Amino acid sequence: MADRMLLITWGTPVRGLEERGLEVFNDALGFMGRMQQEGRIEGFDVALLEPNSEMGGYIAVQGTAEQIASMRADDEFRRNQVDASLVVDNLCHIEGFTNEGVSREMARYTEAISKVPQRA
Repeated sequence: MADRMLLITWGTPVRGLEERGLEVFNDALGFMGRMQQEGRIEGFDVALLEPNSEMGGYIAVQGTAEQIASMRADDEFRRNQVDASLVVDNLCHIEGFTNEGVSREMARYTEAISKVPQRA
């Protein structure tokens, strides 16, 4: 079961490169779909956000730590992310925890809190 995630976010498309940006986005979705079909990731979610100054959208990929690491090292993924970096601003990758990973991280956090004197 997926306990890790990779959050891929991006900002505004580079003006004048919107068509190429759409191609790169579709390539990324195709890659993720193949990865899921092959069992190389557990799944992924895609969101396009209302216009704002921070983030245009995201892809949240779920898998095990090994699946996420393997995907990030995959040549096709790396090429796609280089392509993406040329057509959107603020491309960002953030690894995190999901499902059972959240409860394990919260247990670590709770343990750490117990070692810190609390203020009233």
